[in-house]
Amino acid sequence: MSDDPIQQKARALFVQLTGGISLPCPLHIESAGNLPSYYPVTPLITASVALAGMTLSRLLAIKHGEYETVTVNRRLASLWCKTSIKPEGWEIPPAWDSLAGDYATADGWIRLHTNAPAHRKVVESLFGKAVSREILAQQVMTWKKAELEQAVVQAGGCAAQMLRPDEWQQHMQGKSLHNEPLFQRALTSPAAIPQWALSREKPLAGIRILDLTRIIAGPVATRFLAGLGADVLRIDPYGWDETSQEADVTLGKHCARLNLHNPQDRHRFEELLRDADVVVHGYRAGALHKLGYGSEQRRAMAPGLVDVCLNAYGWSGPWRERRGFDSLVQMSCGIAQQGMALSGSNKPVPLPVQALDHSTGYLMAAAVLHGLAQRVETGQGSETRLSLARTASELMAGGASAPQHEPLIGSAEQTDFSAQAEITVWGNARRLLAPVWLENTTMHWHLPASPLGSGAASWQSDPQEK
Repeated sequence: MSDDPIQQKARALFVQLTGGISLPCPLHIESAGNLPSYYPVTPLITASVALAGMTLSRLLAIKHGEYETVTVNRRLASLWCKTSIKPEGWEIPPAWDSLAGDYATADGWIRLHTNAPAHRKVVESLFGKAVSREILAQQVMTWKKAELEQAVVQAGGCAAQMLRPDEWQQHMQGKSLHNEPLFQRALTSPAAIPQWALSREKPLAGIRILDLTRIIAGPVATRFLAGLGADVLRIDPYGWDETSQEADVTLGKHCARLNLHNPQDRHRFEELLRDADVVVHGYRAGALHKLGYGSEQRRAMAPGLVDVCLNAYGWSGPWRERRGFDSLVQMSCGIAQQGMALSGSNKPVPLPVQALDHSTGYLMAAAVLHGLAQRVETGQGSETRLSLARTASELMAGGASAPQHEPLIGSAEQTDFSAQAEITVWGNARRLLAPVWLENTTMHWHLPASPLGSGAASWQSDPQEK
């Protein structure tokens, strides 16, 4: 094993994903530098990207009989976690709602997540119509953090009080994560072994991926898979928008809308699911089951399905169905508090990027690729579960410390982008170069980014033998 810590981490992740398979695939990490953080953010991001590349190398080796060297650029891997697109003459909407952020309470800090209109309405139902952030801050100061967190969550909103790492370890949900693996995998009943081409030029060509994900980890996973040639169809409900994200994460995908409470749309969704090879979803635990599309129903409709799912706080414990996002998990598990303590700041200090989301996205992509390899080898389908909180445990395993004296990764430079323009409906843009490649495989996205719901709910590729 290499002495390089990122290579060691990537291979350790591979063992966790595959249950002990040793991979002879050569791995090369190029470039240098780190994002400024008190946790090893760039090493985890880079190792997660490497894992996806290594898993692709193994999938192609099943077809072609040899493992190709995987190369990861740690600078590009880090930059993709900021934004992958550089608009030319137009702007991406702000990432955060005007009320979203950290607020001081009577006994600590809390983060209110108000990006979705429904979640903002919850905050305003508790405090009244918010005239300004400053007035809301004065009102929040009258609450204790645990009581406000509970009030927001019970009303259907999103909030997280800031805890120390030791407080999270003693929390009921923190304790429940102790027994959860990073990848919770289960094999399902076999189907016919598929006859996928698995070419080195477009490894996933003809493989259909039903994308039921939202901000941010799931869309990162399916964006990665689209870059390998997969037919990715993203389905969103009517009324759901991600205007600040769609130019970044819809790259390579077709985007449509369906109302799963409408009989006609349900019928169409079931047709899509039956023809899917992969489904990736980020619904809270139990949400798809309530719609009539639980694990058993999905397997029955699509035997051999590769099923990868994500939630925020884990798949056991009292918070398994809690709404959550990367920034909230950072508050809950102690990342923001450690940043505050080590920096000497008087407010929470989160990670420099949404690293839990992006790292988990690449882990999800690797889980899909491993599931496809399982299909090719045995015909069996699989279900893999991940969570942002479990990824946080992976990041925090070595503790926090002051950043080492080494180059910092700042803003993207012109040489980090493709020379070819991406022609989108918003205007021309440049896209970052791919952060990982194999000897004979380079990622390429054949579709530009597009607005959610801009296309038809139909597959673009020809049916494959399942």
